[in-house]
Amino acid sequence: MTSSLREKKVKTNGIWLNVAEKGDKEGPLVLLLHGFPETWYSWRHQIDFLSSHGYHVVAPDLRGYGDSDSLPSHESYTVSHLVADVIGLLDHYGTAQAFVAGHDWGAIIGWCLCLFRPDRVKGYISLSVPYFPRDPKLKPSDFFKSFGDGLYISQFQKPGRAEAAFAKHDCLTVMKKFLLITRTDYLVAPPDTEIIDHLEIPSTIPDWITEEEIQVYAEKFQRSGFTGPLNYYRAMDLNWEILAPWQDSKIVVPTKFIAGDKDIGNEGPNGTMEYVKGEMFKSVVPNLEIVVIEDGHHFIQQEKSEQVSQEILSFLNKLSKTE
Repeated sequence: MTSSLREKKVKTNGIWLNVAEKGDKEGPLVLLLHGFPETWYSWRHQIDFLSSHGYHVVAPDLRGYGDSDSLPSHESYTVSHLVADVIGLLDHYGTAQAFVAGHDWGAIIGWCLCLFRPDRVKGYISLSVPYFPRDPKLKPSDFFKSFGDGLYISQFQKPGRAEAAFAKHDCLTVMKKFLLITRTDYLVAPPDTEIIDHLEIPSTIPDWITEEEIQVYAEKFQRSGFTGPLNYYRAMDLNWEILAPWQDSKIVVPTKFIAGDKDIGNEGPNGTMEYVKGEMFKSVVPNLEIVVIEDGHHFIQQEKSEQVSQEILSFLNKLSKTE
């Protein structure tokens, strides 16, 4: 990464977010939203690539992560708070409309941004997590109970439980257990087992990431802890209540969805990939392009960085030409 990457603190929605940015400030703004358990650093390849093609790239540490403010209660991590954080960033940069890309939880924030404020999004790229219509009769926590207590999302619900389980390992080990996942199921641990204990580390680190890069994440989480990131999962039922007014709404923003064919949860007849390739997804996101990357796993913008960067750039350039 070149020295022209800048980090600064931005006040938005009553909190301070740490933001990495690079590129011509007069260029079109591209906002990159990371997922769990990451920081702005997960977009390092795209930051360099997109800024070199004339875009002004901004990637925050989301609330609760890295060097951004972390609030103790899960009630401060609803999609209302998270989308408001993003709107505040757009306002800070004086941008009426921006391109937005989100991965994992960042993708969920991006989908909600497109629902709440489509006027602020010129085009949206979602990585790994598609838009799922809200089920009016089933809260997320009740849905996840069908997988049993071993499901990672269920284990993340009780305050302190996952934090205590993670604390039995050093942060570098925790990062490796998540970032190097190659499983395609829904991450369910056996009975009486914590998911962090169940996840395995491969014998060799894959060539798309280095030990030093994983250490960058580990050092951030060593300082920040995991409560902020876990609070996103603990606010899922609150999000379900907040999203009620948008029941049956469609995503009208031009959208590109990018995912690996071997992402978490893709496996089986009710897997995510079956939904992505079905008619429901296209009906709720009518202006949609879908790209499935062969042999791609969950942390796709790092593992397949060149391909993802090119897919994002082609989408941005196409929309820029249609203005």
